[in-house]
Amino acid sequence: MARNRPEETLPPPDLDALGARLGHRFARPELLLQAMTHRSAADPRRGQLDSNERLEFIGDRVLGLLMAEWLIERYPEEREGALMRRFGVLVAWDTLAAVAETLDLGAALVVPVGESKAGLTARRNVLADAFEALLGALYLDGGLDAARPFLRRAFAPLLEGDHRPRAPAKSRLQEWLQGRGFDLPEYRSVSTSGPAHQPVFVVAVSGAGREAEGIGDTRRAAEQAAAEAWLAEVERR
Repeated sequence: MARNRPEETLPPPDLDALGARLGHRFARPELLLQAMTHRSAADPRRGQLDSNERLEFIGDRVLGLLMAEWLIERYPEEREGALMRRFGVLVAWDTLAAVAETLDLGAALVVPVGESKAGLTARRNVLADAFEALLGALYLDGGLDAARPFLRRAFAPLLEGDHRPRAPAKSRLQEWLQGRGFDLPEYRSVSTSGPAHQPVFVVAVSGAGREAEGIGDTRRAAEQAAAEAWLAEVERR
């Protein structure tokens, strides 16, 4: 009986070129490769421990620390509430995905060929996770002194000229409803399908007598998509 062959994956990224774009020469280039390896391309025999999920875990904490540090430095006259609003928008997954797109991280991700053709490397939550994993790899390889300048270069366009990034769709929907005297939006799961490494969630949101659905490969992404669809319908009307 023929053995099942592992699915072909995209070739690994040029680590030297990617490191140069990040402004850091990795002493442990295997960290950079791991940061770019999606769980769909990881080795199941190792429990997918060679994927970027563990680096994403630590990168999320590094992101929070360095962003809070930067905001405290950049806005010395702002109170905690204003800083928290800035922080929440800057570390939101859609903001991280936009920054990842400017770095062209999707082209550097290691995924099965079939998943690439299906658009996995363009999904915003996948890009956001890759950015956090990349930040985690930089921290483990060079500490905060490596992660800090990279983060500030990547996010500088969002802070220059006191630019305020657009709030996530769920926050905008909540503000829209509350500002007009309606109850908070309600989210409910419609369905979950797909394989474990690539689930598809459908979520519906209702508010002010309207309902809209969104699709994503995490529940959070589906909720954001549903809120965006709800707001888009209101704007269209």
